[in-house]
Amino acid sequence: MGKSKVLVVGGTGFIGKRIVRASLAQGHETYVLQRREVGVDVEKLELLFSFRKAGARLVEGSFSDHRSLVDAVKLVDVVISAMSGVHFRSHNILMQLKLVEAIKEAGNVKRFLPSEFGMDPARMGHALEPGKVTFDEKMVVRRAIGEAQIPHTYISANCFGAYFVGNLAQMATLFPPKDNVLLYGDGTVKAVFLDEDDVATYAVKTIDDPRTLNKTIYLRPPENILSQTELVQMWEKLSGKELTKHTISAQDFLALMKERDYAEQVGIGHFYHIFYEGCLTNFEVQDEQEATKLYPEVDYTRMDDYLKRYL
Repeated sequence: MGKSKVLVVGGTGFIGKRIVRASLAQGHETYVLQRREVGVDVEKLELLFSFRKAGARLVEGSFSDHRSLVDAVKLVDVVISAMSGVHFRSHNILMQLKLVEAIKEAGNVKRFLPSEFGMDPARMGHALEPGKVTFDEKMVVRRAIGEAQIPHTYISANCFGAYFVGNLAQMATLFPPKDNVLLYGDGTVKAVFLDEDDVATYAVKTIDDPRTLNKTIYLRPPENILSQTELVQMWEKLSGKELTKHTISAQDFLALMKERDYAEQVGIGHFYHIFYEGCLTNFEVQDEQEATKLYPEVDYTRMDDYLKRYL
């Protein structure tokens, strides 16, 4: 059986561009939705042209034009949505309902991967407001996928390194702290961290795999299941400098919400669930739903190597 043809929606985004590259690298005929909404964003346009130069095909479409979405979907076997759903962009999640309708009408798609790539929303019904909205909207999309009986795979990729590793899980910066580091609680709660390119590699691996059909696949590289303290120690060893540690209790951390804007409140809630509650590691994952068990041939990036880029 030949490799599936793939359409990437949101291909110019943070994870989307990596999915495009991973799809090409794994030998898939790859299409990228060239949304008319790109307008005069020259950087996105240049990225689209770079995809075309690498072998991808650009297909015009718009979420305000249902027919254009249906026509784009009819070109492929698999649709991967990588539309951003973080913080103030959560409205993008519900825009995927239009994509679901297009896939339903086209009737030819063998697999749909909606934009998730973070915490499993099915496990976040208890999430704090206002961050709960993100998870609730992802579940709305999941229900629409189920009602339309669209074959699917959901990817739970936990913590992207760029947002959680380089900064040692410090909020409001993407760089390692120079002198002081804030530990959440006692700093021992385990989280799961991934190189974004690995996320894309594993996601594309699933699309032609019958073992992943209609399942949630968790990305849990065993050597990247780390506590915040272990992450800090890793950086201290690499940098040769010991940081001064400060701690903040769960109560004091949540109290920060009162003085922050909406996007920051969402971030605080998500950090609370990850670093105090342990929502990424407080449940078991069967081997048949864990990416590194399904695809042991992938040599995933360890976080000590990921951190070297910040030296």
